[in-house]
Amino acid sequence: MFRLQKEFTAVGGGGLKTTTLLVTTLASFLTPFMLAATVIALPSIGFEFTLDTVTLGWVQTSYLLSAVVFLVPFGRIADITGRKRVFLAGLVIFTVSSFALSLSYSIVSLLVLRVVQGFGGAMIFGTAVAILTSVFPPRERGKALGINVAAVYAAIALGPFLGGIMTQYFGWRSIFLLSAPIGVITLLLVLYKLKGEWADAAGSKFDLVGSVIYGVALTSIMWGSMSLTNSLNQGGGFMVTGIPSLALLMLLGGILCLFLFVMWEFRVPSPVLDVRMFRHNTVFAFSNLAALINYSATYAISFFLSLYLQLVKGLDPQIAGTILVAQPVIQALLSPLAGWMSDRVSPRVVASLGIGINTAGLAAFAFIDRGTDIQLIIVNLVVMGIGFALFSSPNTNAIMCSVDTSCLGVGSAMVSTMRLLGQMVSMAIAMVVLSLFVGTAVLSSALTEPFIAGTRVAFLIFAVLCLIGVFASLARGKADVKS
Repeated sequence: MFRLQKEFTAVGGGGLKTTTLLVTTLASFLTPFMLAATVIALPSIGFEFTLDTVTLGWVQTSYLLSAVVFLVPFGRIADITGRKRVFLAGLVIFTVSSFALSLSYSIVSLLVLRVVQGFGGAMIFGTAVAILTSVFPPRERGKALGINVAAVYAAIALGPFLGGIMTQYFGWRSIFLLSAPIGVITLLLVLYKLKGEWADAAGSKFDLVGSVIYGVALTSIMWGSMSLTNSLNQGGGFMVTGIPSLALLMLLGGILCLFLFVMWEFRVPSPVLDVRMFRHNTVFAFSNLAALINYSATYAISFFLSLYLQLVKGLDPQIAGTILVAQPVIQALLSPLAGWMSDRVSPRVVASLGIGINTAGLAAFAFIDRGTDIQLIIVNLVVMGIGFALFSSPNTNAIMCSVDTSCLGVGSAMVSTMRLLGQMVSMAIAMVVLSLFVGTAVLSSALTEPFIAGTRVAFLIFAVLCLIGVFASLARGKADVKS
């Protein structure tokens, strides 16, 4: 704790900067911790409410879907009305909904409250990085963002570990109950210590029509993609009783809505997302593309390795989880250093090196087999943790430095949107690959060989994706600081 306090003081120099860094770090820890810890609690939730696997999956998906849909609109609202105001509202909603989730009496109330929690999470995601960028000057911004990223991955590392302990000894409701005091402490810090407001786009009109089209597009694409993936996993096809399935229609309808959204945003005077930035701002466009590719190629690593360590190696969940912690722990430790490096060396160079290391790590995992030494897996996870650290905070720094101060909320929202969309794409790829190699059978030791074959193919696909990400990262050019 003393070391962390010194880090805050060194970066922030006391006063507003230190308070801002502390508040945004707590908030950035809270939301991913809740998401990661809930994964461990899913079997207990399913047992209590007697849920099938599809319904149980919506406990996580409902939160992710809500967060992704509202991220960009709330980022823009924050730019117009004030980032601190939206951030504070998000903390209140997230904290109250988390407490209410601990009292859920049915699966319906649980899912509704998860949507509300994602709603509050979007308000936090869409403003935390923007507030940091508003307070810290360019020469100090990278290290501050690095500490913020470190908090995210510390939460991802601690979530399954603490979530498992709490679920085992206090029940799954204790996970949601834990976030209440953390949220209250953060709220008090914001109210009494975080002075000032940031509304660089004050006076602009909010694009309600564009926001609705954007929400419908993302909801249709994500829902359609997940439903289609589930259909394929269950041995279904693209046709149901001779007509295109509803999932395929939703997916195509979502793509059409996305096209309409782009056309609308080109015409409206004050767009919710200025799509011209993707056409005229090379750094912004390719940095977001690199982030999307990186998360699409890497998020499912823990999914495959968790199954491999338990199914093939016969390890218990606690030991398997401890091994998988190696990657996020290394990233959490090195992210502040990587952010500091991006203040002094072009983020393009540091981030490209990071995603290149991830490509090599994924390629190494593509050779995994029954006899692969666990120590080699740990070493490769450590290497990939280094790659993640070198990519994440410098890439975030590049995105936030490339946008005008009036669009910092949108820039912050895009950082989180690319991460969440990438995570969903990664899991979709994983599900399709497993359905091709394992089918609909329940995983068991009898399916070890087809599972390993599918895992190899998946890691090979991820490695190729990550290699494309290297070129996207290099293509961004030199960051032009606009804020």
